[in-house]
Parts: sequence; C-alpha cells; structure tokens
Amino acid sequence: MGGSDFERQVTPSSPDAIATGEAPATGQAPATEKTPLVVRSVRMTARERELHGHGRSLFERGEVEPALEALTSLLETRSDFADVHYMVGVLYDRRGDLEAASKSLRRAIHLNPSYAEALLALASVVERQGDFDRSRELAERAAALAKAPGGTLDSTTRGKLANLQAAVGDAYAEAGELREAVEAYRKALERCPDFHDIRHRLGIVLRELGLPDQALREFKRVLRGNPGLLDAHVQLGLTYYTLGRGDDAVERWRAVLKHDPSREDARMYLRLVESKQRDETET
Repeated sequence: MGGSDFERQVTPSSPDAIATGEAPATGQAPATEKTPLVVRSVRMTARERELHGHGRSLFERGEVEPALEALTSLLETRSDFADVHYMVGVLYDRRGDLEAASKSLRRAIHLNPSYAEALLALASVVERQGDFDRSRELAERAAALAKAPGGTLDSTTRGKLANLQAAVGDAYAEAGELREAVEAYRKALERCPDFHDIRHRLGIVLRELGLPDQALREFKRVLRGNPGLLDAHVQLGLTYYTLGRGDDAVERWRAVLKHDPSREDARMYLRLVESKQRDETET
C-alpha cells in the first residue's frame, strides 16, 4: 500500500507510539544484511507486569483509586493494551468522571473494535451523557458480536479467553520463548481474529523471530481491519526495512508523519534510514 492509499484509508484517531528505541531481543538472526533498527520489544518489564497484575487485582476487588493509580502508571509506558484502557474507563465511570471514562473506553475500542465489554460500557456512558442514538448504536454492535452459532461461546467469553491466551503469549515473549509466544498469540486469534492489538503483537514477535515475511502479512491484515492504527503503519515500515525494502519503509513513515507530525518514532526511523541511504550513495 503506497502513500496515496494510506492517505485514503487513514482515520483521524492517532494511537500512542509503540516503538521507542529499546534494544530488540538478542540471538535473533537478521533477515537481510541491512543494518537493523533498534525497536522496542513487545515484552513487558518486571515493573510493568507488576503494575498490570496488581492493577487488575484491585480492579476486580472494586478498589477504584488504587486500581486507577496502578493502571494509569502502566499506561505511561504501555499504551497498547486494550484491556487496560477498558479497566481504566470502567474505573473512571465508577468515580463519576464520564468524560474520562468515555475517552479511555474509546481508546480500548480503537485498539480492539470487537471488544464487546468495552462497547457495552461505552454505551452506558454515552447514554448518561445524553447521546441516546450513539448509545443504541454501540449496544447494537455489542449485541451483534454476542450472537454466536448454537453450541459456541458468546463473543464476551471468547474475548476474555483470547485476552488470557494473549497474556500467556506476552509471558513467553518476555522470557524470550518467541516460538511459544507466536503459538499462544495464534491460539488467541483463532478465538477472536479481529482482535487487532493481539495481531499487532504477533507481528512484532514474528519479526523478532526472523520471520519478516510472516510479520508483513500480519501487519497488513491489521491495517485492513483498522486502517487508522498508526502504530501498525510504523511497524509495517520497520518490517519493510528488515526485508531490505528501504524505499517502502521511507514512504510509509513519511505518510505517517504527514498525518500526524508528532509521531517521533516515525521521525526517528525516517531520519536513520535516510541518513544511511545518503551515506551509501556517497560511497
């Protein structure tokens, strides 16, 4: 997909950066002779895992303020988990801050448009804000997702199971067991193929595993389902670079910056690749 296609497909929403410049996992063979860029791993740090587990436990016990403190602290470094945004949205709702609740729930749905629980929670919030038509639309979307063939799990249960399986994948990835992580993410996606945040994490791990062709397919599938997910556009550019397609990578990052000039990750990668291309031309 070239720059013009990007401009036609991209939506106004702009997710936070997911690539920041930490070193990738060691021991993974590069797919080409190109100099690898330094990208952030999908894996959580020990501190992030602690905040996630503690925040979820507090959320489940209904301890609003401590849960908000833990989960919002996690979001300062990890903004790519739909379930965290969902919990934060529900907590803000319980606190009575409908505007903040709406913002967090919309972010969860942006990352995962099939998140039935977030759709229902947002429907409740916007109804109390007086937007009854929007509330009805959201509730209908959630109801459509919940309609499953006889004998199968409803979408809410499938979503919970998919997120649990993805958490297993995160743990494997954090431990450096990338093949096991891929298997866990694929199992999660078998339950919920439209969970784009999980597919996004799968693409990153596939690239770290030295399988950029497979990663490319996953990122493209994410963008078919959610063309405005700028994180996926940035990661697609990184994958193009890994495959030796520097011009395609540059085109992708330029399109991202044209849409959102504040994307420092895309700017950094673009600057590094263009500098390398100039050096190669001069020599």
